[in-house]
Amino acid sequence: MAVRDAARAILSSLRSEIEAGNLDSKTLELAVEQIDAAVDRQVRRDLRYSLRSVINATGVILHTNLGRAPLSNAILDHIAGTSLSYSNLEFDLETGQRGKRDIHVDRLFRKVLEIVDRLVRDSSNQAYAEISTIVVNNNAAAVLLALNTLAEGGEVIVSRGELVEIGGSFRIPDVMAKSNAVLREVGTTNRTRIQDYERAISEKTRLLLRVHRSNFQITGFTEQPELDELVQLSRKRKIPLMEDLGSGALFDLRSVGVTGEPTVLDSLQAGVDLVTYSGDKLLGGPQAGMLSGRADLIARMRSNSLFRALRVDKLTYAALEATLMAYVKSDHDAIPAVRMMRLSKQQIANRAETIVSAARSPKLVLELVDGESLIGGGAAPSASLPTCLIAVSLSHKDADEISKRLRAADPPVVARVDEGRVLLDLRTVFPEHDNSLIRALQHIASD
Repeated sequence: MAVRDAARAILSSLRSEIEAGNLDSKTLELAVEQIDAAVDRQVRRDLRYSLRSVINATGVILHTNLGRAPLSNAILDHIAGTSLSYSNLEFDLETGQRGKRDIHVDRLFRKVLEIVDRLVRDSSNQAYAEISTIVVNNNAAAVLLALNTLAEGGEVIVSRGELVEIGGSFRIPDVMAKSNAVLREVGTTNRTRIQDYERAISEKTRLLLRVHRSNFQITGFTEQPELDELVQLSRKRKIPLMEDLGSGALFDLRSVGVTGEPTVLDSLQAGVDLVTYSGDKLLGGPQAGMLSGRADLIARMRSNSLFRALRVDKLTYAALEATLMAYVKSDHDAIPAVRMMRLSKQQIANRAETIVSAARSPKLVLELVDGESLIGGGAAPSASLPTCLIAVSLSHKDADEISKRLRAADPPVVARVDEGRVLLDLRTVFPEHDNSLIRALQHIASD
């Protein structure tokens, strides 16, 4: 059937070319002679997976269009080990009774976040012995679950300067409406004070919400309450404070020169009652949405029927467990996205020099230039990491054509096009793909 469909497609295309008058007798004869080869290529295309591995040479570490955080070998090994056969996903091996699937990662989150256990308090200033974490399928789902559980039928106070929209038209006001909570906007786009929150509190208020501006900045004549001011107000008025971090780093980005991006630990240590964040961004794991915070609030969300509708499967739990294990061991380089952030400009330049030496040809001009890599994924919008770029030029070909040819390679190479130049950033190219990149460059020069 695949061969039949491919033959029909090739013949249909050939008829269209003939009817349009695009083929002379010589070209038509050549096209007919190559029908078998064309059918073979078409069959290969039709039977090839649509979702493919690509080489990300853009320098954007958490590239949303390219799948955000790449997964580690440890993750793949754990997924294979727990999915190729049966697993104890919801089975307690000690008691022989039914268990809960979220315990597999909750225990690891507690280890990673145990530093704040003694600091977690409720709005009455009563200390809790521990925090807890549950997982849903993405951060939008985490926000939806939290708002529906804690504020259904009531009001949620949020600054107008934090009514964000991220990729895929995820808007805070829309999610809030779906949760059956009522949005209560305070302040203005550029300036919101703690007094604005306090004046808006009424008997209908169920939650104070702070949304981290992870994918944009407001500069100039601006004002925003400090987090500790919101914490104090939350405890004074006995109203939970929730923070949507979006990206949700578990390591200090200042270690790689990125400032202004709070970690989950920062928020919990400051006294935030509930934090929501993503798994496939700064955490460096699979797509997932986490809710970490006071155990009593997490218990309420766990009992919400929405939790089951939004829960994740065994593959996600396995991937997340392996990711968290690296954090528990403080083995940050085992997490590909974090390892890429930690690469120095000189390390990247050394690899770039090797590739340039191997791939340069009379037609192909390769130059090393200074540049910047981006975190991406809606995280740290103003942050950049110094890097060394390979600028690619090809005789009589513009940047769009060069970029197109690179994408046609096997595996495809996705490059950055900036001001009419094709740029390759090895920060996001795995070292084991360097030879594939060299072959792709040699191929476009030989066409």
